[in-house]
Amino acid sequence: MLFGFVLLFGYAFVVWLVFFKFKWMKFNIPWGIVSVSVGLHLLIIFLLGLRFVTPASTDAQVIQHTIQLTPRLNEPTLVTAVLVEPNVPVKKGQPLFQFDRRNYEAKVQQLEAALAKAKQNVLILKADTEVTTQKIAKLKFDLEYAKYQSKLSSDLAKQGAGPQEEAQKWQAQVGADEAAIAQAKAEALATKLRYTSQINGVNTSVAEVEAELAQARFYLDNTLMVAPEDGYVINLQVRPGMVAGDVRFGAIATFIVDEGRYVLAKYFQENLKYVKTGQPVELAMDLYPGQIFNGTVQAIWQGSGRGQMLPSGVLPDFKYVAAELPQGQFAVAITIDAPDQKMFPLGTQGRAAIYTDLKSGFTVLRKIAIRSYSWFNWIYPFSG
Repeated sequence: MLFGFVLLFGYAFVVWLVFFKFKWMKFNIPWGIVSVSVGLHLLIIFLLGLRFVTPASTDAQVIQHTIQLTPRLNEPTLVTAVLVEPNVPVKKGQPLFQFDRRNYEAKVQQLEAALAKAKQNVLILKADTEVTTQKIAKLKFDLEYAKYQSKLSSDLAKQGAGPQEEAQKWQAQVGADEAAIAQAKAEALATKLRYTSQINGVNTSVAEVEAELAQARFYLDNTLMVAPEDGYVINLQVRPGMVAGDVRFGAIATFIVDEGRYVLAKYFQENLKYVKTGQPVELAMDLYPGQIFNGTVQAIWQGSGRGQMLPSGVLPDFKYVAAELPQGQFAVAITIDAPDQKMFPLGTQGRAAIYTDLKSGFTVLRKIAIRSYSWFNWIYPFSG
């Protein structure tokens, strides 16, 4: 910057000597135009220095994380109480809205009873496996007895000491006992499969009811909506009597999170040539005329929506852009070095200047410029 001042004042000194001190040449309109034109071109040095050494953004806004409060309920549910006031700070876990619990409590009680029944059925299945085991043992004894009687009656019939019908009767009984044993074994297998059907050591019928009960308790817990973070609710429109649930789309309120706020400033791409994370920043927020706040470059968003192409069957339509137009803008995230972050509400706007070299003389010029803007906010805009 010193070189620029030397050139500017040296040029002015030469003009003064030539046209006014020694009057070697007559100062007229053409020479006046030439002299002013050359002087203005020398001022480009300061313009370049300010743009690249101390780039400034005229569009800086405070960004805060927001959470859309959407009821996690599986059926239309009545809002019974609103436990929060708009724009009033709340802590994480503090109740916000109460929904009607009755249907969800009844569902939980119903599934608790079903779970008790399912556990009892497991005990019954265990007893049934023992019963079928004993039943098979009894049928085997009956089969042995029927085989004995069949052989005895057949021998007697061959010797003419007994009727042939008796032998046929016991042969039929043997077949019936064998079929009964096969049926009892199938029943025993089915009972054993139902009893030993498990997942993670729990009977599947019990696990199924436990899963349904856990879901029902989840919805019951969500009948009380609590604050997800420290913050506040803005634009509160919820009132008792309102119905929310699965037939209502979207959130019922917006929650503004206290932590993690930052300033997002937009810069022309060419002005970010020397900008790096960690560099100091000065902010002039319109909410506080006459004040300057310090900050730090947190991140440079390397990209913009203009470079994004969505999948489509339509070919891109590239349009001519005049060469004299500036390049597109990139966003720079800036953290504010202030102990009380709550003094910068969501959407607060202003200007931001990044200092890539604090030892440069252009830094002084930018500091003067941004302070002038901040003090000018006392009177502008001109409103009564």
